Amino acid sequence: MERTYSRRSALRLAGVGSAVSLAGCTSLLGESADVRISGGVGPLPMVQVWADMYEEATDTVFDISGGGTGVGVNDLLNGQVDVAMMGRDPEEDEIDQGLFAVPMLIDTVVGTVNVDNPVLDELQENGLSRQDLEDIFTREITNWGELVDDDVDEEIVVYGRSDTSAAYKQWGDFLAGEDDYYTENELENLADENHNGDQAVAEAIGRNENAVSLNNINYVYELESGELEGDVRPIPLDIDGEGLSEEEDFYETRDEFLAAVEEGTYPAPPAREMYLASDGGFEGDAADFVEWVLTDGQEHVRDNGYVPLEDDRLEEAQNNLEAGP
Repeated sequence: MERTYSRRSALRLAGVGSAVSLAGCTSLLGESADVRISGGVGPLPMVQVWADMYEEATDTVFDISGGGTGVGVNDLLNGQVDVAMMGRDPEEDEIDQGLFAVPMLIDTVVGTVNVDNPVLDELQENGLSRQDLEDIFTREITNWGELVDDDVDEEIVVYGRSDTSAAYKQWGDFLAGEDDYYTENELENLADENHNGDQAVAEAIGRNENAVSLNNINYVYELESGELEGDVRPIPLDIDGEGLSEEEDFYETRDEFLAAVEEGTYPAPPAREMYLASDGGFEGDAADFVEWVLTDGQEHVRDNGYVPLEDDRLEEAQNNLEAGP
């Protein structure tokens, strides 16, 4: 029960942009915290669960907040936190400033629509290709009937992200295809509306039958059951552009979807590694916590809607953590 409460709290707080998590393990003031963490809202639910478990075993006190990968990196390099959560690879200029990162898990985002989308049946049967999704988000296609060659005349409403979102960056990399990318600013300028965080996007999708956007899968599938029970539905990806095959149809439950990510059937991007980062190397309680994340903590990843690191990547991360920057 404790894990479920913490994960739900983290999702809610990520959505409203709260600066301080209210889960039991987190210091409300921050001043008495042993480990201060901020950053990406994608990994936030898992990090909160890990922190709850680790506090129970060690009495370590955490102060954890979201805000986005960019916020976490800035907080870290300005000495405001001990650890940054990152939903993307570290950039060269960040590494030059002293940022040191190790991967912690694999996460992904999917295209999303309303449960009452006018062409949902066609989308679920045939899927959309990367090119289809690029045409939607760049406004080359603006009508749902035009998209699926159906007798429907409903304008497509595109929602984007207004925060510094690593997920949105990965989505731009995916949409543009190999060796190209769309920047967050480009996608924001093309969107009808932009929203701050995954939760706000999911809520906006749930209010508009004609809307389309992207979401982390923990905002698509129901937390406890892993089923599709809310107002948001994933858009199946026609990976080879030849229609949705049986092998590409893995969206009914979160477990099916995560298995496809783990097997590499669902592509990267939008699947992505997420990182924990320090300024010049992890120290003290923060180092102990990250070591635990890369050992005992990995066994809890699948249960909370993510994919654990592969064994060779995990060993590499453990060796890098021990060696330091």
